Amino acid sequence: MSDFSSWAARIQARAESTLDALLPPEDVAPARLHAAMRYAILGGGKRVRPLLAHGAGELFGAAAERVDLAAAAVEMIHAYSLIHDDMPCMDDDDLRRGKPSCHKQFDDATALLAGDALQSLAFQTLAQPGLCGDAARQTRMIHLLATASGSRGMAGGQAIDLASVGLNLSQQELEFMHIHKTGALIRAAVLLGAHCADAPDAEKLRAADRYAKNIGLAFQVVDDILDAEADTVTLGKTAGKDAKNNKPTYVTILGLARAREFAAELHADAVADIAPFGDAGRRLTQLADFITGRSF
Repeated sequence: MSDFSSWAARIQARAESTLDALLPPEDVAPARLHAAMRYAILGGGKRVRPLLAHGAGELFGAAAERVDLAAAAVEMIHAYSLIHDDMPCMDDDDLRRGKPSCHKQFDDATALLAGDALQSLAFQTLAQPGLCGDAARQTRMIHLLATASGSRGMAGGQAIDLASVGLNLSQQELEFMHIHKTGALIRAAVLLGAHCADAPDAEKLRAADRYAKNIGLAFQVVDDILDAEADTVTLGKTAGKDAKNNKPTYVTILGLARAREFAAELHADAVADIAPFGDAGRRLTQLADFITGRSF
């Protein structure tokens, strides 16, 4: 995996550099808002979504410079969601990526606005001229990210999550929630990376979509396992919070052993989706290994 590690480090560095260039400087008014935006998104996180976007970009032969922008847009949406999720009216967490949450470092109002501003900047970035060789496809990309972020995607999944506290959900109901809350943005990362290519192949797009759905769900299953087993230092956020808040998870519904088996099954399905494309899909295959292989 040394080759993958080197590639991932390069993509993570590209993501950091692109975000740094796109975000307004801290000394530009309103300075406190810009400082909060930069605090929340720079210098932390595994950049899983940019990695997936670039992995898909390689599968489809997209120019890395285009994928940089699409990946940054997805990461901005992800960062905004984390800011809002951590606030007292939502999950009420004081720690994110090993440092104080945005609302603790600044204040609730500034954190709320930082999330709002990152969301707007994501669509400003995705609408940049030259991101895609075809205007209609670029419009489709904007539509795709908007859908993944809204009530039929991430925001809707979070609403279901908040409404599910203390309830005994079935596995099907839990999957429906996480397909929206976590999976929608992971799927968007893969598909946006693919659409950065000129005339992406339709069959390959369908395979990439199936891969994204499987690996998006696997990501959440592993997150639930880690929340149950890992410590706060390892996670970079408060460990055991789901159990404390009486939230339904794959661990509470399936048990640890079956949750691990389910993650492995999803991993196998994701890898099988990409297998027909050989070496062109190796980064997505390696990312499936990386996502499901996070330390239990």
